[in-house]
Amino acid sequence: MMKSFVIRVMRITSLFFVLSMLLGKAGYACTGISFWSGDSAYIQARTIEWGESRLPSEYVIIPRGQLQTSYTPEGKNGMTFKAKYGVVGLAVVQKEFIAEGINEAGLSAGLFYFPHYGSYQKYEAREKARTVNDLQLVAWMLTQCATVQEVEKSLDDIRIIGLEIGGSSSSVHWRIGDTTGRQVVLEIIDGEIHIYENKVGVLTNAPGFPWHLANLNNYVNLFPGAVASHSLGDVTLTAFGAGAGFLGIPGDVTPPSRFVRVAFYRATAPVCKTAFETILQCFHILNNFDIPIGIEHTAGEVPDIPSATQWTSAIDLSNRKLYYKTSYNNTIRCIDLKTIDFSKVSYQSHPLDKTDVQPVEQILIS
Repeated sequence: MMKSFVIRVMRITSLFFVLSMLLGKAGYACTGISFWSGDSAYIQARTIEWGESRLPSEYVIIPRGQLQTSYTPEGKNGMTFKAKYGVVGLAVVQKEFIAEGINEAGLSAGLFYFPHYGSYQKYEAREKARTVNDLQLVAWMLTQCATVQEVEKSLDDIRIIGLEIGGSSSSVHWRIGDTTGRQVVLEIIDGEIHIYENKVGVLTNAPGFPWHLANLNNYVNLFPGAVASHSLGDVTLTAFGAGAGFLGIPGDVTPPSRFVRVAFYRATAPVCKTAFETILQCFHILNNFDIPIGIEHTAGEVPDIPSATQWTSAIDLSNRKLYYKTSYNNTIRCIDLKTIDFSKVSYQSHPLDKTDVQPVEQILIS
């Protein structure tokens, strides 16, 4: 009896730690983008930010048949689900909380912080057997479904809650895509599920997705390329440099500004010939969304981390490959799902970085 009580207290403490990390004053931001390559591969990429401290992150391998149980505000006593598909995911804080991932069928999903706008159903103990918390919903989707359509149909079978402990709770929305190139945004507001077709192919954080789409109309004047010189009375006005058609695009790091900027970057980017070239293009574009740590904090309160952008991932849904790099190591690493036997591999997780040191190649001159 005493052992059971101690385990339950440890689980509650773990949940409180997760929430305290994810609900800090610096915020938990993300920027997502997607592309088709010239050789018909579909790619989804994103950043993940945490500006308070180093965000413990790891890659997770989930084999077919693996049982997982959702946490609830009472502990690890929610829905238990068995993996139909093998999964590779990138998790934050602990391995159950996959923030971005892909399964062997080519379904990809990720969570994006959604403060003040998302609100779930209240936790009810009598419904715990079909309850999945928001931070484990990606793992549930990827282990249970092969397509976006399957996710949509399966959502009616579960209750999605937040891990509210001590009056605090997380709030996220989700990006879901499959190999057909269909991508949707899932938002839960006042306990009601909303699914939006994401034809613009990007996502950030709050406010809601329809608001972001409407806000793009405020930038109807932007266009790629140069601006021709023209006269203002007796004065000739000439652009200072290239790309003046984008003069006025927002440059701050708030979610609305990042949404506008990444939407225009995506819309004007060339189609790369191959999947791998498209992966590299995603990393190059998302480099523009790295958040310098100093701008999120009052002077003198800056934590000792290299960037608020803790890691960036790019997933090739068509070829079943997950790529990532981190703020500590900008070397791009790849996990190829086709090399994994998900019927035999063990359930496991490993830190994204073995050491928090950026490798530097020394150039020797003779």
